[in-house]
Amino acid sequence: MRVRVVLDTNCIVSALLFARGRLAWLRAAWAAGTLVPLVCTETVQQLLRVLAYPKFDLTRSEMDALLGDFLPFADIVELAEDEAWPDCRDPNDRVFLALALQAQAEALVTGDADLLACKGDFPLPILTPDECKERLARS
Repeated sequence: MRVRVVLDTNCIVSALLFARGRLAWLRAAWAAGTLVPLVCTETVQQLLRVLAYPKFDLTRSEMDALLGDFLPFADIVELAEDEAWPDCRDPNDRVFLALALQAQAEALVTGDADLLACKGDFPLPILTPDECKERLARS
């Protein structure tokens, strides 16, 4: 079984940087092919920007290694320019909603409060990482 999901940047960064952390299972799931992350140019750019934050103190080669542990497992989606992006309290999060819709993802996985606030109004499931893990375990 392969579940196609959009992971927000914080989920990806947590899975990549904290090998024994709460979201380490995401990294194992995408490496095993159980979870297929969906990305687009804008979300990859955001990931690159976050990995370059001084608080992470990563060298270029460390960032490249982390990207090498993620991007080969992701499906790249080109967002249609003429599609209206869904509204969200945080305009920077709209891209995740647009990607999930246009890619027909099975879910958007996030811990972000602004994205979770869209849960009732969004036509696709918006799940916390724990909810996603539970769904995968039941499948």
